[in-house]
Amino acid sequence: MTIPAARGPISAELFRLLAGSPGDDPAAMGTLQDLAAAQLPLTDDIIDDGDVQLSLFCLYELHYGGLDGVTDRWEWNPGLIALRQLIEEPFEQALRDAARPYAGDDQPESAAGLDSDAVADILFGIAAQDGGPGMSRHVAKKATLEQLREFLIQKSIYQLKEADPHTWAIPRLHGRAKAALVEIQADEYGGGRPDRMHSTLFARTMRGLGLDDRYGAYADAVPPISLASVNVMSLFGLNRRLRGAIAGHLAIYEMTSSRPNQLYGNGFRRLGFEADVTGYFDEHVEADAVHEQIAGRDLAGGLVESEPDLFPDVLFGATAVMAIDARVTLHIMGAWDDGESSLRASVPAAA
Repeated sequence: MTIPAARGPISAELFRLLAGSPGDDPAAMGTLQDLAAAQLPLTDDIIDDGDVQLSLFCLYELHYGGLDGVTDRWEWNPGLIALRQLIEEPFEQALRDAARPYAGDDQPESAAGLDSDAVADILFGIAAQDGGPGMSRHVAKKATLEQLREFLIQKSIYQLKEADPHTWAIPRLHGRAKAALVEIQADEYGGGRPDRMHSTLFARTMRGLGLDDRYGAYADAVPPISLASVNVMSLFGLNRRLRGAIAGHLAIYEMTSSRPNQLYGNGFRRLGFEADVTGYFDEHVEADAVHEQIAGRDLAGGLVESEPDLFPDVLFGATAVMAIDARVTLHIMGAWDDGESSLRASVPAAA
């Protein structure tokens, strides 16, 4: 991924450091860590702080496809890991605070007496909550062509590497939960067919609307909350202690996917697009109706049965999805309701 433009002092200093190699400037790492330590307490809302979220997004990207022109030797550099943890701590706390209202007051405090079906029922209850303005309904019935393009750009930050953050959990699980996750991910990766990978299908949808399908091509255009929604997954997936959270996250993702994707597909068909564009959404209507049961009962439920102490983190992961997705929707729908773009930067019109 091409390195985006910096959005503040932390990302600017980080990108300057990454332009070299580890060890080139021994003092620079300490300067960056001190800068972050000083800046983080000053942010009013770390979830919506562009400098912090972009910095974390690019630090995580070193563990995925990497950054263009940045040596892979940075990936496990102790100084960068320490910087990442410095940001992750307040970010995780902010997520816990934001997610708490979505748990409700009637959830059990422990997994005592809960089997996998009971865990799934709790998650389905969380998924059924109203997350705010209905973006899927708007896309289905009212969205303009330009809004559909914005919608794809916002989603591209995750969808062009769909499934990768959740895959980190595979070696951290065992038994029923591991098998369930592998089953879901196999479908996400096309069942062995590169042309059927969900990220490939999404790239085809983007091309159909004249958009750049290179991963990260629109990192400069999306708002901080869109970066945060992806950073949540990487936080959960890359930290073994949060394996319960990534299981809960995926479960809610699957439980809240099928019907919205049906509506998204209808919205694109409304404006005359055919299967080459709608195929991504149509694939998720059927696949996620199956995945939601596997993710709820076998992945999350199976994990809680084998490791009951992880039940609170499963709930945390599930409710964090609801909280962050609600904020993404409010940002996009709020901009559209005001007749404005939901993006930070203008994007050239389709040819």
